[in-house]
Amino acid sequence: MRFDNVAVASLAHVLADEVVSSASLEERLAPLYERFGLSGGRLELMTGIRERRFFARGTRPSDAGTRAAELALARAPIARERIELLIHAAVCRDFIEPATASLVHAKLGLTERAWAFDLSNACLGFANAITVAAGQIARGDIAAALIVSAEDGRALVESTLTGLLTRTDVDRRMLKTAFASLTIGSGAAAMILTHASLAPDAPRLVATLARAASQHHGLCHGDHVDALGGPWMETDSEALLVAGNALAERTFGPFLDEAGWTRASIDRVVTHQVGVAHRRALFETLGLDRSRDFPTVETLGNMGSASLPLSLSLAAETGAIRPGDRVAGLGIGSGLQCQMLALRW
Repeated sequence: MRFDNVAVASLAHVLADEVVSSASLEERLAPLYERFGLSGGRLELMTGIRERRFFARGTRPSDAGTRAAELALARAPIARERIELLIHAAVCRDFIEPATASLVHAKLGLTERAWAFDLSNACLGFANAITVAAGQIARGDIAAALIVSAEDGRALVESTLTGLLTRTDVDRRMLKTAFASLTIGSGAAAMILTHASLAPDAPRLVATLARAASQHHGLCHGDHVDALGGPWMETDSEALLVAGNALAERTFGPFLDEAGWTRASIDRVVTHQVGVAHRRALFETLGLDRSRDFPTVETLGNMGSASLPLSLSLAAETGAIRPGDRVAGLGIGSGLQCQMLALRW
């Protein structure tokens, strides 16, 4: 989809407060490492992730999402009464029912004209929500939308550590497939999209394009609970890297055509970040200059659907993205799904 009249009126993020190092997680796994004859430092060596962050215990996704949304509303050129659509686009939710979007809606005090729902698609929820909201704006159905994502990886990391240390069936294969779960971090981001007439000087959404390779849905499976009562995820990281980059390669050419760009015309690239090796492989596969990258995974980990928008917000806040820049947002999510965004800052 290509857009001529959709603006990114504001963008904001919230960093979680508690910093958790990869070394501290491995200290807890010391009995398992000793059993398998493994040395420490593997987690950072394999992923490039030195640390990640968690929200304070008891923080609900709606709490963190509301904080990010309030920041975005404070920066927007429109009043919150103009918001006509709210999408909460995370994996993490307060409840299975009702939608977490309803809680954020209530906490923000949005009007009853602003309909709200959850959109969840692994790590691509936020990017998908941008396309949905932008389509509504482009058609004239609404004038402004608020997209929120708040992910808290604490529960998954904690239950993974507990499971690995207490289950009796843990072997090297299970440890390997659970390793990706220990890369998960926390963060929240919010974006307000409007008709360009409401934010004439704001960055523009140029185009989006998505592709699917659902035959690979089995490469990453996360369940609500394991036998011990916590979330559990198994990931074939190597196969996911290969299949994900192949899908990205098939998506990238049509994406450039849709945006009317070339590789050389892209000024900044912001990706959904899983690990250093995955990001390096993506840039090599797509033939992109790595100097245009904006990495965050080393210190923030994999923040799920919040990763891409939070990294984008940080890049804009720190001046890594400048007015006029062509910015490519690239996302690959388990499923497999791929979503790419073209923005003109």
